[in-house]
Amino acid sequence: MKENVLDVLMYLFENYIDDDTELEPDREQLHNLLLDAGFPVAEINKAFDWLENLASQDSSLRTLHTDSALRLYTEPEMNRMDATSRGFLLFLEQNGVLSPSTREVVINRVMDLDTEEIGLDELKWITLMVLFNQPGQEAAYTWLESLMFENPPEYLH
Repeated sequence: MKENVLDVLMYLFENYIDDDTELEPDREQLHNLLLDAGFPVAEINKAFDWLENLASQDSSLRTLHTDSALRLYTEPEMNRMDATSRGFLLFLEQNGVLSPSTREVVINRVMDLDTEEIGLDELKWITLMVLFNQPGQEAAYTWLESLMFENPPEYLH
């Protein structure tokens, strides 16, 4: 089984972080639970580092961007995120789900992963994790979560 950091993060988020239970396991307990689930130690440690970096990036970019700024992607960013993924970020920003500063946190979190390419589904998960961590983003988080997990609407012809 070839697991990567994103797999560990998604597992953590699905099973422990976004859980409404009163008990919150500490890092050591989570580490043991992830080992029991079959994740490699190196990937677990990278996932914890990624989460710590996410927490430290909380609001450091808030004042760097204005609403009228146009985002140009660097070559490494374009190699990591295809046009569909970049278009999804633009869609979220244009619809008020992401602010320019939150978009930058998402891009930084994508670039911090040890992965060659991030698909749209993975980008949605990363964005959900970022919104979950950002204070005051509850409505945006709920909107994206419903987009990801509710049944798609049926269209009448």
